[in-house]
Amino acid sequence: MIRRPAILALVLLAGLPPLQAAEVAVTATQLPSFGEIALDAPVGGLVFRGGVALVAQDDTFGGLSGMAFTGPNQQVSFVSDRGSFVTGHLAYDDANRLFGLIGVTVEPMQNSKGAALPRQYAKDAEGIDTIYRNGEAVAVRVAFEHLTRVADFDLTAGIPGGAAREVALPDWLSELRTNASLESVCIAPPASPIAGSTLLLAEDRDDGAGNHSAWLLGQTDRGALSYQAHEGVYPTDCAFLPNGDLLVLERGISMLAFNMAVRLVPAADVRPGNVMEGALLLSASGNAIDNMEALAVHSAPGGETRIIIGSDNNFNDWQRSLLLEFALGE
Repeated sequence: MIRRPAILALVLLAGLPPLQAAEVAVTATQLPSFGEIALDAPVGGLVFRGGVALVAQDDTFGGLSGMAFTGPNQQVSFVSDRGSFVTGHLAYDDANRLFGLIGVTVEPMQNSKGAALPRQYAKDAEGIDTIYRNGEAVAVRVAFEHLTRVADFDLTAGIPGGAAREVALPDWLSELRTNASLESVCIAPPASPIAGSTLLLAEDRDDGAGNHSAWLLGQTDRGALSYQAHEGVYPTDCAFLPNGDLLVLERGISMLAFNMAVRLVPAADVRPGNVMEGALLLSASGNAIDNMEALAVHSAPGGETRIIIGSDNNFNDWQRSLLLEFALGE
């Protein structure tokens, strides 16, 4: 497929008050391959379905650290390193290939009093998932590192915002104060044995046995569990498949290049007291990837279940904001 840019969305609105959403123009370039892997070719236990590289001239766009689907028509919301929600719609062509992100807005997050987050230490949002009630998306749950916490935000027309409602955490987690504390948050789907429970997965907190510490928030499924450590990579996001199986995205750096892995944990293994051991689905490094930190699962326009992996460019010109899309292999 020929690589072609698409100018998507509108011009940034000027002169808005600090806590209002601003529209941002985003350029998307389709990716015809994943390294040497062609479209629709298998890569590990997945199949590459395409992707895009996103660029915006406005410096409020970037640092996309987590993503979740929050409304119809492929509406998606990201959280950024600078404490903003970035919301838009994924656009697909007639071949069901991702080709852009349209209608993009960037809105600063609020604290529990409805005011702007006070400083960068409090703004470092890293993970997001959608809360459903009776099948309707009603809120998002967001994980922060540095000032480690979890907070819920209401959804209005699929766009998160309003005052934060903080979620109670165990002391060992809330007392972490590093940029390697809480990267991953995901909520179990109806088919899961722990349906409705929230999994929190620490990036680099040892459980005492050499594994990554984790915690389940739920009415009946509550307590500590762990995720098996793998050399050179650390968990940066998680997402449940519709059948309840868990996907974990891992990221690392070696020889000045990023590497990543995606692993699958059976649904029955996500339970308090257990060490989750993930089977490797995908491993990659080099120019095909960047700083991969976001993971989401959705149904593409044609009905296929797909996995999207996104990168955080850290607001650096030399890094990229990528969205890579895969399907499960046979």
